[in-house]
Amino acid sequence: MMMAGTSEMPPSPKNVVIVGGVAGGMSTATRLRRLDAAAHIIVLERSGHVSFANCGLPYFVGGIIEDEEDLTLQTPKQLFDRFWLDVRVHDEVVAIDRADHTVTTRSTVTGEETKVPYDKLVLSMGAAPVRPPIPGYDRARTLRTVEDAARLASDVDVAPATAVVIGAGFIGLEVAENLVGQGIDVTIVEATPQVLPPLDQELAILVCDELVAHGVHVETGATVSSIGERT
Repeated sequence: MMMAGTSEMPPSPKNVVIVGGVAGGMSTATRLRRLDAAAHIIVLERSGHVSFANCGLPYFVGGIIEDEEDLTLQTPKQLFDRFWLDVRVHDEVVAIDRADHTVTTRSTVTGEETKVPYDKLVLSMGAAPVRPPIPGYDRARTLRTVEDAARLASDVDVAPATAVVIGAGFIGLEVAENLVGQGIDVTIVEATPQVLPPLDQELAILVCDELVAHGVHVETGATVSSIGERT
């Protein structure tokens, strides 16, 4: 159908591909939808969750949040119904062809590869936990995704007697809190001179005292030199 008063055809809807979901990718997708009602917006997320409550992860480990589904804020179906977003989980982008304007995705479930065309491409892949060059670090658990939380919760179900938390930032302290709540003897190791490094020292001392009062062993100004096998 031609526009009135012109011989030109209306522009076709743009194909926008966003690599990565959660806060960055989904905020971009919903903002683009508000700006352009006709664009075809595809979100590719390699994990199984595209929108979840990051702050709830330690409390799922500790059993305070009992159902994994309670961590989910929006599902792909809800995002399609509300914003007409084509959200594909378990899809990892393995290649970008800038000349052909396509990305190649690989299913983390089946291994099948698919080419997805784009007019505009947004990379919002987030970050990865810092992995210091510590011998044996592959034995440590990280906590960033729902899948990470599920693995940690499974470890806690085995009822270990002790645990070491490397890093005394906000997430580290919340993990320690939840592990102590499960009856585990917890030690926190922090390389800087205080817990919660962004905090003023006077307040950090109060936080440290509270940790100790709840039975947490706190080692500040200390680094981990190696991680051995569980005995």
